[in-house]
Parts: sequence; structure tokens; C-alpha cells
Amino acid sequence: MDCFHKKYFPLCVCLVLWFFSSSLCLGSSSLPPSCKFQRQFHLNEMHKPGDVVLGGLFEVHYTSVFPEWTFTSEPQQPSCKGFDTLGFRQAITMAFAVDEINKNSNLLPNITLGYSLYDNCGALIIGFSAALSLATGREEHFLLQENCSGTPPIVGIVGDHYSTFSIAMSNVLGLYRMPIVSHFATCSCLSDRQRFPSFFRTIPNDAFQVRAMIQILKHFSWTWVGLLVSDDDYGLHVAQSFQSGLAQSGGGCLAYLEVLPWDSDPNELRRIVHLIKKSTACVVIVFAHEIHMIQLMEEVVQQNVTGLQWIASETWSATPVLQTPRLMPYLGGTLGIAIHRGELPGLRDFLLQIRPDQNNNGSYGNSMVKQFWEHTFECRFAPPPADWVEAGGALCTGQEDLENVETEFMDISNLRPEYNVYKAVYALAYALHDMLQCEPGRGPFSGHSCGSLQRLEPWQLLHYLEKVNFTTSFGEQVSFDENGDVLPIYDIMNWLWLPDGKTKVQSVGVVKRSASKGEELTLDEDKIYWNFDAKEVPPRSVCSESCPPGTRMARKKGEPVCCFDCIPCSEGKISNETDDFWSSPQRDHCVPKKTEFLSYQEPLGICLTATSLLGTFICAVVLGIFIYHRSTPIVRANNSELSFLILLSLKLCFLCSLLFIGRPQLWTCQLRHAAFGISFVLCVSCILVKTMVVLAVFQASKPGGGAKLKWFGAVQQRGTVMALTLIQAAICTVWLVSSSPAPHRNTQYHNDKIVYECVVGSTVGFAVLLGYIGLLAILSFLLAFLARNLPDNFNEAKLITFSMLIFSAVWVAFVPAYVNSPGKYADAVQVFAILASSFGLLVALFGPKCYIILLRPERNTKKAIMGRGNAKT
Repeated sequence: MDCFHKKYFPLCVCLVLWFFSSSLCLGSSSLPPSCKFQRQFHLNEMHKPGDVVLGGLFEVHYTSVFPEWTFTSEPQQPSCKGFDTLGFRQAITMAFAVDEINKNSNLLPNITLGYSLYDNCGALIIGFSAALSLATGREEHFLLQENCSGTPPIVGIVGDHYSTFSIAMSNVLGLYRMPIVSHFATCSCLSDRQRFPSFFRTIPNDAFQVRAMIQILKHFSWTWVGLLVSDDDYGLHVAQSFQSGLAQSGGGCLAYLEVLPWDSDPNELRRIVHLIKKSTACVVIVFAHEIHMIQLMEEVVQQNVTGLQWIASETWSATPVLQTPRLMPYLGGTLGIAIHRGELPGLRDFLLQIRPDQNNNGSYGNSMVKQFWEHTFECRFAPPPADWVEAGGALCTGQEDLENVETEFMDISNLRPEYNVYKAVYALAYALHDMLQCEPGRGPFSGHSCGSLQRLEPWQLLHYLEKVNFTTSFGEQVSFDENGDVLPIYDIMNWLWLPDGKTKVQSVGVVKRSASKGEELTLDEDKIYWNFDAKEVPPRSVCSESCPPGTRMARKKGEPVCCFDCIPCSEGKISNETDDFWSSPQRDHCVPKKTEFLSYQEPLGICLTATSLLGTFICAVVLGIFIYHRSTPIVRANNSELSFLILLSLKLCFLCSLLFIGRPQLWTCQLRHAAFGISFVLCVSCILVKTMVVLAVFQASKPGGGAKLKWFGAVQQRGTVMALTLIQAAICTVWLVSSSPAPHRNTQYHNDKIVYECVVGSTVGFAVLLGYIGLLAILSFLLAFLARNLPDNFNEAKLITFSMLIFSAVWVAFVPAYVNSPGKYADAVQVFAILASSFGLLVALFGPKCYIILLRPERNTKKAIMGRGNAKT
């Protein structure tokens, strides 16, 4: 048989990884071929049988003791130490989710889910051994069926707790597309789909967590911080990501970056804490695990390092073991990123059903439950250790009542990692459900085949896991992106040290990413407890204070940019980039720089504003005249609908010039060019269509030309104007999205003055906008020029020709004037060009008509317009 068939890949892994276990293959003519493990891993475990089994890896113990191995001695198993009640609750949450799914008639009907849960004991060798045991199964004998039929021991794994463990596990099991859904591994490296094709997670990755941390630093103006990370993939990747993110944001500098040792080296911890104590940075960010913080805080207490603002990563931001009266004088006021809290109705009742005699039959052991029981009730099951009997320790009966003991195990008010475990189990269940709903002949696999329960392959489940999308009972939607990550959301936590000596961890905000708003941070500062003399004021953490008036920054050699000296101002120097000061003529103090922009208060701005409003008023008057006299021949003969539309667009042209006046802001910079471009295209496209109609009418007056008019009806005219205007709208949209205009503080024109201006963002976008207007204007001019000598009854073309000459002349002169005008004068030039061209169009197109309507009504007749009679003058 093929040893590397997907069904039997765990056996091959066992052969290769002989350090962990080895197998001996036996065969005879009388017995079916089988493999038998020479040695098995002895792991803390909990099992439940089912039609389909899910695996789980959890940190039920947070440390291990390793015996000394030699080549001559029998290998011994490392022992697990330090029972982690919350880690055990996470494992029980997986059992709860499986039990809930089995009771749900709508999800996986007629199929029973089972589970195999293992303890990683906080050690990579044990976690990896557990992963191999999940993949291979724990049966002593494996029958090697020639047709490779049957279901694998598990079809997916929930876990592991640590990023490093998940990396090791995914490197091997990912080769065979075994689905792995972690509830706690956050290393951004795990988002690499090429390296980890079958890894998913229900917790945000560290890249988002780092950006959330930087947002908090910027919110409180903390520019001088220390960073501590664990000595593993999780910590080292975070350190790299945090440094690059902080540099890109320009939000601050690192006072120090230290790596916490895994082996609790006392000398190294003493050195790190001494460095923290001597540093001027009072904000310390720690990306490390619970065990690291326990070791670190022991040394912090030993050296009595107080007055620090701790920032916690999600791995320890809600750890109860650190929230003790002994540590709260140091850790009180801690801010932390925490996994988003969820609610799991029914979990408490399920926890109360836990008993050490549960599942105590066959091969399904429950060693984890027994260890939890002994830890909680401080007893031992028979036979107890000899030293326990000598010390008078109690024996466990298995009938103890969990409700009568005070334990954090039963506190379900703050479910965070447990909620992620719950989502991970449901993600695998929904993927399995979707796979079993496949219709034969319409499946996604080769030959349009479907996966089946009898020949279930993990890689088949992976296909559906990538597309899973469901909503939890808590109302949260769960789906994975192309990297296997969920839509990120974190709670911001604050540690309170209450007057009665008790501690409380409360939520004071949230940081999340949404499809519509992007990343956003929300903080309720009034709720935050600060562990400083001023309880209601956040601490300051800067390397150097801002330079006072009369001084400027001078970088310190070899120091980060956040560290500088303040020296007296000299000519041509400012105190810093944000205060906008300039030295006084006597150079003895700093004075604010003058600001310059095209203002409504200055004479030039007042004149341009008045002219703009005058033009708008005249357009309104002309529009009123045309509406009032809409039944007269001169209005009706010149396509009244397009005339009204031209007047409306000219009003918009006059009004859009006001956007160029006043202090530039982001919305005015973006809107001014879009409004200008669309308004003028609307006007010029109406003129172009009007010219085309004039030519069409003339052609129709010739013998046989009447059929051409059907292409220039009212609907076609409106459609042409709309299409031409939408093209400009599309140009503006692409420009604004790709490289939007934005306000800019220019200090290059004058040393003692700041010029506020709008930079166009993309010169190409601005050129395309102007070029499109120019193209339509040229087309209108050429068509009108060709029609200028038509009979008098088509003399509209003469007015259009003249108006386009004025329009083109203004904008040809505008380009060099705009390029050579600095600051506010560039805005003034553009406003002048808008007003001049708008007045030119208004006067040229509507002046003669208004003259006839108001002053020469005797010429406002059909005969006079058609040139068939001589009106009296």
C-alpha cells in the first residue's frame, strides 16, 4: 500500500519523527497486516466517542518538568505542573459546544460529534506529541486495509493555545490539509497561506493587535515607551511588527526592547527590571504569556518598581493569577487588549455536570477531570501518594459539590477565550454540515463528486471551512478571510484596585475593524482608573518635553527622534513642527507664524465672493425671465429645456467658486474640483448638444433630410447630456479615490509664513478633468463655427461660436497663470477663470435674447425669428 496516502499519513509521520515515537510493522499469512506502536505518549486527556471526532489542544497545565534523558536509560515522560483552571474551562467549553451541536436537530442531524481533548502542559514537545496522537489515534493496533477505507481518527483540530505550538503543528499537519482552528494563537506569521494552508483562527492576529496598541499610545500622547516580548515566535514577530508600525505612524519611540527568557533566568530578569526602573519611560507594553508575567512581577516586587503604566497584550490582560493584593500596587491601572467577550447560555449548567467518574469506561479516559477535581477540592483519588497520606490529606470521593466551593471555574461572567473555542467548534461543525449537504454530481471535487461520512477526508472539510459563514447565538457573524483570519475586534480592559483591597477588571472601550469604517478606537476615559497620584489624569510618558516659546528642538546624537534638547531660536528656525512658531525680530522669543489663504475677510476674497453671488443672482433673474416668457417664440425656438439646463449649470459654476475661498479643509479640497469639473461639463455638454441640434435641423430642412431628426429628439438630447456628464463624474471619482486633493501647510514660499493650500493629489487627474472640459468646448466651437453661416433662422450657432471663443480664451490663459501663481493667488486665478468664463457664457448666450425679450418685444415673433419679415425698429 502507499504509505503516503492521506488516510495513513500519521503513520509515516510517526516513522520520520522517531524521537517522539516509533512503530513496528508486523505481518503474517494468518493475521491481517497491522502496525503497533512500540511506545505511546502518556497525556492528560478527555474523550467522547462519535460518528465524527474533533480534536482539541489546550493548556490545562502551564508548565512542565523534564527528566534528564540519556541514550542508555529508558525515556521518561515529562510531568505537568501548575494546574490552569481557566485552561481546563476552555477544554470543557469545547465539550459543551459539541454537546450543544449534538442536541441541535438543524445542525448535523442524525450525526453524533465526538471529541478527543489533550493537555499541552505549556511545553512544545508535549503539545506536538498530542497533535500527533490526535492525527494517528491512540489505538494500540491499526489494521491496514488495502482499500484505504474508513474515517480518520479526527477530521479537524481546535487549538493550539500558543503560536509556536500552532506553527510546529501546522508545518506538519498542514502538508496534508488537516484543518486547524486556533482560539488563541495570534502570531501574524500564521496568516501566511503558502506556509500554513489549513490554519484558521477565531482570534485577531497580532498585526491588528499591534495597530490597536499604537492607536492607544497616540490617543494618550505616549511617545516614549518600553516593550517586553516573550522569547518565541509570538513575541519576536510582535517586536518586529511593533517597531515598523511605530515608525510608520510617527507616533513615538521605543525606550528599550527586551526579550523575556523562557527559563526564568533570575539574572536576566533582574537586569531587565533594573533597566525598566532606570528608564524615563513610564509606559511598559508586554507581549508575553502568563508564566512570563508571573516571573517578571516577582522581580518587579523584589525591586519595588512602582509608578509604571502597564499595557497588556491579550495573553495576560484578563489573567486572575496576577490580580492579587500583593501585585495590584504595581499592576493597578493596567490597560490591556482583551479578546471580545461573549455569552454562552447553558454553560454553567454544563460545568456543574462535570464528574471524575464521567466517561470512565473503555479507552476514553478522563485524567484531566480527575486532576481538576483534585486541584479544586484539595484531595487525592485512591491510591493517594504516600506523602499525601502522611500529611493527613483528604481522599476524593467524586461526589463533592462544585457549587459549594469558591472557584473561578464557575465564574462565566467574562467568557473570552472560551467564546473563541465555541466559535472554532461551530466553524468546523458548520463546514462539516455544508459538506454533507452536497448533492451528488454537483460537488466541488474531481468529477463533481461530494465528500461523504464513510470516506471523509480532512482536506475535503478544509474546502468548506474556507467558505463557512454563520452567526453565533451571541449575534456575532463568523467567517474567515483569504488568510484564515476573522474580522478583528478587541475589548480594552482596565484593572481597578478598589479601596477594600479587591480587584476588578472592567471594559473601557473597544477597537475593531469594520467593512464600512475601517479600524476605529472607542474609549470611555471617565471610567479609566489610573494608579498614580492624580487618579483621574493619565500619566505622561515622553523622552523630551515640548520646547517652550523662544526655543527650538535639537536632536541628541545617537538618540531616537523623540529625544531632543531645546535651544534658543535663531533666524530661520522654528521651535517644533507642530507649534508653528517663528523667532521674533529680536530673536529672544518665538511668535506664531502668520497664516495665509484666500480669506472671505480680505479685499480680494470679498470681491470674488461678491462677483460670484452677483453671477448667481443674474442667472436666477435670467432663468426667471425665460420661465415667465417660456411661451414666446424666441424662448421656444431655441430649445427651452436645454436653455434652462444651461442656466442651472451656470448657477452651479458661480457657486462652486465659493469653495475656493476660505481656509482649505479636506472636504472643501475634495469638493471644489469635483463641483467645478461636473458643473462646467454639464454646461458645455448642453451647449454641444444644442449645436448638434442646430445642425440637425438645418440638414432636416433639405430634401430627404427629415429622417435625421429622429436621432435628436428630447430623450436623445437628455441622454447625451447625462452620458457626457457621467463621464466627468467617473473621472472625479477615480481621482478622489486614487489620489485625493488634500489641505497642505506650505512653508516653502515664505520663512515666516504658513500658506494653507489644496494640493491636487494627482496632477494627471486634474489634467484629465480640465482636458475633458476642453475637449467638449473644442467640439462645440468647431460645430458652431461650421454652422455660423447658416440662414438667419439658425443664428443660434453664432452665439455659441462667440461664447466658446470667450470660454476657450479664458482657460487657455488660466493654465500658465495658475502654474506660476503661489499659494492663495493660485486659488484666486482659478476663481477668476471660473467667474470670467461663466459670465462670458451667460452674456454671449443669453444677452441678445434677454435684450429682445425685454427691450425689443416686437422682434419676439415667429416671423422675425424666421427672417420672413422686417420688424420695425
